[in-house]
Amino acid sequence: MPFYVKHGEIPKQRHTQLYGKDGALRYEELIGREGFSDIYSNVYHIHPPTKVSQVGALTPVTISPGGQDAHRHRHLETFKMKPAGDFLSGRRVLAYNNDVIMSVAVPEHQADFFYRNAHSYELIFVHHGTGILESTFGRLAFGPGDYIVIPGGTLYRFEYDEKSPQPRLLVMEARGEIAPPKRYLNKHGQLLEHAPFCERDIRVPEPMPPMDQSGAFPIKVRVEQGIQEYTLAHHPFDVVGWDGYFYPWIFNIRDFMPITGKVHQPPPVHQTFEGPGFVICSFCPRLFDYHEKAIPAPYAHSNVDSDEVLYYVEGDFMSRKGVSEGSITLHPAGLPHGPQPGKYEGSIGAKETDEYAVMLDTFRPLRLAADAASIDDPHYPYSWME
Repeated sequence: MPFYVKHGEIPKQRHTQLYGKDGALRYEELIGREGFSDIYSNVYHIHPPTKVSQVGALTPVTISPGGQDAHRHRHLETFKMKPAGDFLSGRRVLAYNNDVIMSVAVPEHQADFFYRNAHSYELIFVHHGTGILESTFGRLAFGPGDYIVIPGGTLYRFEYDEKSPQPRLLVMEARGEIAPPKRYLNKHGQLLEHAPFCERDIRVPEPMPPMDQSGAFPIKVRVEQGIQEYTLAHHPFDVVGWDGYFYPWIFNIRDFMPITGKVHQPPPVHQTFEGPGFVICSFCPRLFDYHEKAIPAPYAHSNVDSDEVLYYVEGDFMSRKGVSEGSITLHPAGLPHGPQPGKYEGSIGAKETDEYAVMLDTFRPLRLAADAASIDDPHYPYSWME
């Protein structure tokens, strides 16, 4: 997972000559992970992909820590964030550790550059807004509820539909692959019959005509030290064809089929992705437990080995009150948490829930960033009082 995809013109065998109808030789580029030992795609360009006409500035990027006044539960009211920047400069880091960085972006304007995260996979959840993700591999239309998985090293750009609602994005950057849980894959990499989604739910890039243009095309690359700017001498999307397993793809949260049971099922049944040091779960509308004495609301629990983050998307949040669309709750290890007063008892007899939420569970402690402090609800730790 992902699976093999082929688009456009490619030679019969790898690393052999490919000529266009104009008689010009095409230039092969292999894009892959872990050297030559993991997934990869072979991409064929009109121009050599190495034609950099200018090396620009390296802008350092640091995350300012903040909000560490106490080890406590948090409610971050991201719906109070004002539009700012583009899909990259508008990212406001809220929590992070050595495995994953979580940001929220409410872009104010379109970006005028191409972007590549050289080291990290990106998972972008689209809360609001529609548009097109263009990459080396083609076009992907996106909309509300989409998880966009972008492998590290992918060159892409976002184009928003300016007639759609204000874009709102939840962004996770991971120092390794983000993929479906291994327990849902067979030995060949196919999603198993009992998995809560399958390959036909996954959208892959659609081909777009190669852009054979010369000029000055700005590229920003996220590297360890910051953001490095380059200028390419031709349009980077001059691709005539490609094949392989390495490409961006989309799965929509509304295509997740929840697993239910006779008694309350724990969060792992909602798992959608796994990454190095974390998992991501999707909470979707579902029938409640059918034991005659079931309590549908989750029991109080202590996360001994993980910090739990929930991003509330829409609906009636069955175990939580005082949260709104765009709220984030962070329940750190070392403190029990559970339904708020009345929610536990009030769930008895309920038949179903109508909610969408995205959960990030990390297995190393998260640190809060400075931008989290300005939207932190100081009263939330006391919300379990009667």
